[in-house]
Amino acid sequence: MANNDAIEIKGTIEELLPAGTFKVKLESGQMVLAHLSGKMRLNKIRLSLGDQVKIAMTPYDLTKGRITYRF
Repeated sequence: MANNDAIEIKGTIEELLPAGTFKVKLESGQMVLAHLSGKMRLNKIRLSLGDQVKIAMTPYDLTKGRITYRF
């Protein structure tokens, strides 16, 4: 997936799951399953419940995404 194909949207972390995955509630109210991006794992950025995050999603599967930024 090229970076220009990604859809970026803001959301809030609702549930912590094992292996660096999270359930995130988007601004639109939709719940998606998201995992940490490589840069966030490399820099050991921790996330907790209620954190505001930016998610990159592919237009082909709108139920999964990658967390790219924490506000």
